Amino acid sequence: MSMKLDYGPLTSLLADSSITEIMVNSPEHIFVEHKGVLVETGVRFIDERALWDFVFAILHFENKDKSAATSFDGVLPDGSRYNIVVPPMTPKYPSITIRKFQSKRLTLQDLVNNKSLNEKAAYFLSQAVKAKMNILVSGGTGSGKTSFLQALTFEIPAEERIVTIEDVAELKIQHRNWVQLLSVANGPTPVTARQCLVNSLRMRPDRILVGECRKDETWDMLQAMNTGHEGSMTTLHANSPQECLTRVENLLYMANFDLPIKALRAQIAGSVNFVVQVKRLPNGQRMVTDIMEISGMEGDVITRAPVFTLDNKGELAPVGYVPRCMKLFNARGFQFPEGFFDPSRAFRRAA
Repeated sequence: MSMKLDYGPLTSLLADSSITEIMVNSPEHIFVEHKGVLVETGVRFIDERALWDFVFAILHFENKDKSAATSFDGVLPDGSRYNIVVPPMTPKYPSITIRKFQSKRLTLQDLVNNKSLNEKAAYFLSQAVKAKMNILVSGGTGSGKTSFLQALTFEIPAEERIVTIEDVAELKIQHRNWVQLLSVANGPTPVTARQCLVNSLRMRPDRILVGECRKDETWDMLQAMNTGHEGSMTTLHANSPQECLTRVENLLYMANFDLPIKALRAQIAGSVNFVVQVKRLPNGQRMVTDIMEISGMEGDVITRAPVFTLDNKGELAPVGYVPRCMKLFNARGFQFPEGFFDPSRAFRRAA
């Protein structure tokens, strides 16, 4: 029997395509992210009981036991992702955060049109994905990491087999040979992201995409990148490319990998080719601010260099550095026009 979920006062917010997130703090305080900016709405639940009824309706719809936990994650019928927190994790009211499902999956060209990056950077990233470079997408909360990772997937050749690993299904891969694995935190059979990743290695993937590395799956992701699964990609929560590398180190230490720091850094340097930094600006605009190459080790330090960064006009531009991995690009059949990395040279992608 099919069931329909009544969204009550949130119905109009979910129907508004300019709203990307909905945040219910209490019956009287409901905020949204509208065109990248947080604003308070005039929408209200009539009372606390109505808010609780809505929470219970969501949990019942997904067959979740409301007494089993104080926080819940899941997906609404329209594909929107939700997080619910209830007392005693919150002092009084349940709190609901909904990240709306975006029916349109943005491509790199869409991001160029939105001024999230320019043609030259988009071409470079397209070539990097096709040449099977390993990429980390780094960004803060709400910066658009998953949307950007989604855009990169459109550059993967159609004949390749892809395995994705997420805790909540967000990536929608257009390839026919795609297998989706999901970690499960609660329930009779919990499944960790690491278990998914380890099993994915037995599934003959050409590429492995992890929605976000948060725990001990980080080590296995690096291992996969370095042992025959080139072109794999993931996202991490960090505010700069340098912080991204530190974040990877910290995740490995938190997972109790008792290795010398030099060995850990060598694993990172040998696995990752590029870090792409995405940010949400104060005006709500999401954009790529840096593309950094990870080129190896010198002593116990990971060597890296910016390939693209924001210039003094606030535009993403090459810095004049030719990546050390250019030989790898060439060996895999991908080349760049002469003077491509010269910041003074204009670029227009061939039709």
